Amino acid sequence: MESGPYPLHDSAAAPSTDTIGYRGPTACAAAGITYRQLDYWARTSLVEPSVRPAYGSGTQRLYSFRDVVVLKIVKRFLDTGVALQNIRAAVQHLRARGFRDLERMTLMSDGATVYECSSPDEVVGLLQGGQGVFGIAVGVVWRDVETALSQLHGERIDTGETLVGHNPADELARRRRDRAV
Repeated sequence: MESGPYPLHDSAAAPSTDTIGYRGPTACAAAGITYRQLDYWARTSLVEPSVRPAYGSGTQRLYSFRDVVVLKIVKRFLDTGVALQNIRAAVQHLRARGFRDLERMTLMSDGATVYECSSPDEVVGLLQGGQGVFGIAVGVVWRDVETALSQLHGERIDTGETLVGHNPADELARRRRDRAV
């Protein structure tokens, strides 16, 4: 994966979800993937849960917000036909950079290589290459995941308390919230 000219740094705009983890089914729903994909990607170290890995049977993985964003990015690349080995290289690059500043990044691919573009000039440079190129504005994916997760259940990392999402269609969640008050 190619990289932009300036270093990535921690975002001040990081969501308050840093203290919340998401179980597999919730991560799948927010990323638009199947549980089989999630399990395969975790077992092959493509996208592993950064909050809590599974330790044998009976334990559940817990994914961070950023993990779910990366899951959705992987899904989008797969949907556009990028080979899994190229996606794996891109995710390893992002992991090495600490997944910082994801929401400000644009990831582009010509189908063979994945590029990290951190400025409009880099995007224009790729487009002027004459090949077909597609891009993923990670900020859009970031907001999509925020919206999806706000309607689903999370888990506090420190206490294990289940946090009920704000899906008005979820009657059971509404009742739990009302009973907690």
